[in-house]
Amino acid sequence: MVRNVHTRRFPRPVPLELLATLGTGDDRLWPVADWPPTRLDGPPVPGTTAGHGPVRYVVEVVSPDRLRFRFTAPKGLHGYHEFTISGDTLTHVLAGTLHGWARLSWPLVFRPLHDALLEQLLDRAELAVTGRVAQPVRWSPYVRFLRALAGMRANRLSPADHR
Repeated sequence: MVRNVHTRRFPRPVPLELLATLGTGDDRLWPVADWPPTRLDGPPVPGTTAGHGPVRYVVEVVSPDRLRFRFTAPKGLHGYHEFTISGDTLTHVLAGTLHGWARLSWPLVFRPLHDALLEQLLDRAELAVTGRVAQPVRWSPYVRFLRALAGMRANRLSPADHR
């Protein structure tokens, strides 16, 4: 069983409309300068397919304070990931089970990349809520190595450039 949680509290409430921008042309959360963009094949309603890079999912639950996706790929990852807003807190949860190669690829490859991406996403949320990022995330040498292996360019724009 995998349960991966990223949470950030802010000095003021998180605007609920922030979640509605995910995967849109006005996305204020996803760090598109450094990661494959999240794309939705339609409006964020249950049943819409979506994904980023090799990860694919379908929209499962949509409400003003919650957006949940059910994984459809990669093979071996069964579960969901979701964003929730509760007052001054934005949380992302990835939960599921691993089968086959995913039991090895999740801890060695996908989790470090996922963690780096999510912390950048929370930086962008902080920028949207407060107008600045107090301590921008820094990638570990291992994350930089994995990104180089995958051929990902590091734009590393300042958080203000990620609007």
